[in-house]
Amino acid sequence: MSKQRILSIEYIRGLSMLGVIGIHTGAYSLANPDVNVHLFALLEICTRFSVPIFFFVSAFGLFLHHNLEAPFNYFNFMKRRCRTVLIPYIVWSLLYMIHYTWVSGDISPWFPGILVKYLLFGLASYQLYFLVILLWFYSFMPLWRMIVKGIAKAPGFYLTVLLLLQIAVNYYSSYILEANFANRYINMAIQYRLSYWVIHYIFIFLLGAICALHYQQFIHKLRKYRIAITCFFGVTLLGMTGYYYHLLFTKHYSPEEAVNTVHQLSPIGVLYTLATTLFLLVLFESYRLNPVIKATLTQLGERSYAVYLVHPFVMYYLIGFINSKNIIMSVPVVLAFYVFTAAISLAISWLIHFSSRSRPSIGLLLTGSAAKK
Repeated sequence: MSKQRILSIEYIRGLSMLGVIGIHTGAYSLANPDVNVHLFALLEICTRFSVPIFFFVSAFGLFLHHNLEAPFNYFNFMKRRCRTVLIPYIVWSLLYMIHYTWVSGDISPWFPGILVKYLLFGLASYQLYFLVILLWFYSFMPLWRMIVKGIAKAPGFYLTVLLLLQIAVNYYSSYILEANFANRYINMAIQYRLSYWVIHYIFIFLLGAICALHYQQFIHKLRKYRIAITCFFGVTLLGMTGYYYHLLFTKHYSPEEAVNTVHQLSPIGVLYTLATTLFLLVLFESYRLNPVIKATLTQLGERSYAVYLVHPFVMYYLIGFINSKNIIMSVPVVLAFYVFTAAISLAISWLIHFSSRSRPSIGLLLTGSAAKK
């Protein structure tokens, strides 16, 4: 696997991290009753590929050098994943809960029943659910190995079938399924399904696996059809934004209601995620990037894990400062909020990285790895 191909995945990871910060910035922009709906669309609609594409990147990393025919040691595999994901997940969950109790005085999250629920569903902070789903994906690795073996025999056909099934399942989960069963535990499991149901992201995960196993052939196909892929991306982006504006101006939805309808699990959202994934691969594999953009995406890609984990802390104190000064979340303020969040989070991620050189336990606890001296 060439360095350039690996860098392409790194660029996607970095761009997706910017998208995640955009989504969370959009939520804070709603503090302004007269929110700019066009900026909100940029932050909340155009970035909706960000979380699903992380599962593509995760599967790509898992299967990049994975031999499906070699014996698979499940214990060693899970041991490594627990170190890189489970330990940081628990540590950051506890940090966010300690912080919440410190600023609010509320100790209820520490009650045993509530604590278990928080850790099971990633409720300590709004971004941590991703790690819960990722751990579930890891736990089913033997199943993914078998499925990928089958898909590899006719990837075009099987991936198309999976895509259609994914759209149907996500539609049912998003717009039909309700937690109204007699058993409260079943209701809880359904209520928090977005926090741990891997079924919502199986297609994009398996696409990442197939892409990693047959990368050269995959990229060759993408380059061959790059015009069609670019058009596909444009059509799905237009579909996402067009549906959003339709809900706003025709159905008279609020911006928050609209984005809760036009999300990554909606039918157009699934297609948009696929189109963006293919488009970014074509873009990064076929064209030479500006050195500044290349360096920025590389840094964000390398530090994306720590940035993802820490940025809600940064946002909390930035919004606290803005509120203390009675500053309205106007367009310039929202953009500044976004830039400062990304910059400060990146700086903290570097601090964690360099600190782990002298104290490896810092890196192991916070990011699952320690920097080499």
